[in-house]
Amino acid sequence: MVLPTTLGAAQQLARGRIPASEARMLLCHLLGCGAAQISAYPERPLTEALAQSFMELLARRIAGEPMAYLLGVREFYGRDFAVGPAVLIPRPDTELIIELALELLGRDTRAPILDLGTGSGALAVTLALELPTSQVMAVDFSAAALDVARHNGERLGARVAWRESDWFTDVDATGFGLIVSNPPYIAEGDPHLSQGDLRFEPPTALASGPDGLDDLRRIIHAAPGFLTDDGWLLLEHGYDQAGLVRDLLDQAGYRDIRSARDLASIERVTLGRRP
Repeated sequence: MVLPTTLGAAQQLARGRIPASEARMLLCHLLGCGAAQISAYPERPLTEALAQSFMELLARRIAGEPMAYLLGVREFYGRDFAVGPAVLIPRPDTELIIELALELLGRDTRAPILDLGTGSGALAVTLALELPTSQVMAVDFSAAALDVARHNGERLGARVAWRESDWFTDVDATGFGLIVSNPPYIAEGDPHLSQGDLRFEPPTALASGPDGLDDLRRIIHAAPGFLTDDGWLLLEHGYDQAGLVRDLLDQAGYRDIRSARDLASIERVTLGRRP
């Protein structure tokens, strides 16, 4: 394998294989510099070690591995979160939960908050930082995911109580004013699970039963026992599941049920007040 000896040669090798912007991002990651320097100094030499690292990252990206995993970071609500194969990559759509929480509770709230299936900790950490007068607890059944979330919380200075738990099983508190979750909601066997970034993300964070609703049903059924009388449950779900989730909430007796649309005008989050 011929290794590139300059920044320009590295970008030339990547051309036609991955977008030019991604090649620059990989080089920025390796060199710790900005994209402007990559573009301005194509003659800058690369050490053999850096060239080897670039080619390894390039091969992984060509194979389809998500850029977030290659860079080890993804931005969420204006902050960088460490990510890796143990956690789902935070998506911009999920920021809608933050906006709804701020709308429902107000920034001076003291209502305790619970984040179910925290993954990278993006929701829990962001809520703890945006609502510093609230106590935030976050759970995940994966110890590896909790390690990532805890690291993000410590690095960003968020006060979060972390729990290893299968949904509510080991949650040792009640009286939450808000429970949020971005649970698995893809149907098992859905062809999308073998396409794109989803091929590399943890399957347990993606799929949930034959119709994708198993975990949503479980959360909806159990949440009233952990909410205050006027507490809210906010759930992210698939692009075509809003009506089904509203029906599940209605059947369970929740009040003030509605769905909220993301930036693409898709009903992405459904919420209801405790029965």
